[in-house]
Amino acid sequence: MSADPTPHELIRFDNVTKRFGDNTVLDNLCFSVETGKHVTLIGPSGSGKTTILRLLMTLVKPDEGVITVNGGRLFPADEKEVREVRKNIGMVFQQFNLFPNMNVLRNVTEAPVRVLGMSKDEAAERAKGLLDLVGLGDKQDMRPTQLSGGQQQRVAIARALAMRPQVLLLDEVTSALDPELVAGVLDVLRDIARTTDITMLCVTHEMNFARDISDDVLMFDAGRVIESGSPEKIFSDPEHARTREFLGAVL
Repeated sequence: MSADPTPHELIRFDNVTKRFGDNTVLDNLCFSVETGKHVTLIGPSGSGKTTILRLLMTLVKPDEGVITVNGGRLFPADEKEVREVRKNIGMVFQQFNLFPNMNVLRNVTEAPVRVLGMSKDEAAERAKGLLDLVGLGDKQDMRPTQLSGGQQQRVAIARALAMRPQVLLLDEVTSALDPELVAGVLDVLRDIARTTDITMLCVTHEMNFARDISDDVLMFDAGRVIESGSPEKIFSDPEHARTREFLGAVL
């Protein structure tokens, strides 16, 4: 398969394999995501979903295959190429990973100033707008430890958006939250999906959220995509027995 991206294709995995020891987590994986689309990865734990996001964040490297983002190679590539491609990718993790010694505003401005070379004034103006977007405009002077888990995760979302990414990766962003805080964070992400043109690649067990925001849903099992389609197709009329089994357990 050619590694050259087709028009409007933002992310492409060509024959990507990733092993951890004797465990093959991704097995000759091929899939692509078009610009502006919201794609959700579902499937059992250990099926390779989070590894895909970690590869895109360059936290791990594939053993085989080619990964391209917006026509630039992420793997195989030299460090300069990787840095350029990575500037276009933001990620929100399960854990908030905020800097406890910085207030909320500086948590959001730090990377744009240091990585993008944005002026402090411009970064602060943008950060205030993003904090308003996630409902935390009145919390900018507080430290992360003074916020609830849901509020901290919303700061993490604002921080990812502050880098002006083409791609936003979401890795089980509500799994560390108390149940009553989940809805607020998912509402923020729904608003972002509706009001921006950011391409989103989401790993979640929140199936109603996946149904709401997704253009496409990919069902993973044993490191491969076994079924893909619209939310209506996957959730209402899945073709693969493994998909039916999985959804029967989580819905």
